[in-house]
Amino acid sequence: MQIEKTNRMNALFEFYSTLLTEKQMNYMELYYADDFSLGEIAEEYEVSRQAVYDNIKRTEKILEDYERKLHLFSDYIVRGELLDKVDSYVSEHYPKDETLSELVKKIQEIDE
Repeated sequence: MQIEKTNRMNALFEFYSTLLTEKQMNYMELYYADDFSLGEIAEEYEVSRQAVYDNIKRTEKILEDYERKLHLFSDYIVRGELLDKVDSYVSEHYPKDETLSELVKKIQEIDE
């Protein structure tokens, strides 16, 4: 469960980090991406462990709220799944159509 939450928070952070304050970005990046403990972050910023914990929990809720309203991450996942299906269909039914294959590749590159 913790790995799933970490992966989700990292993904949401990737999409919405620019909407966060600098302190929120720093705490989330250290905690989720760099695997710092609450104590290590608290020491780094000379604040209490509780202050770091509260900030991270509040920021998690903010990220989830952004996703609930904007759907950038979930749309990205759905779009990727649909493009995989289109790519598979094109490969199977139109293997010699280079133009169609090229168009599918260009669409897939947009999200990369």
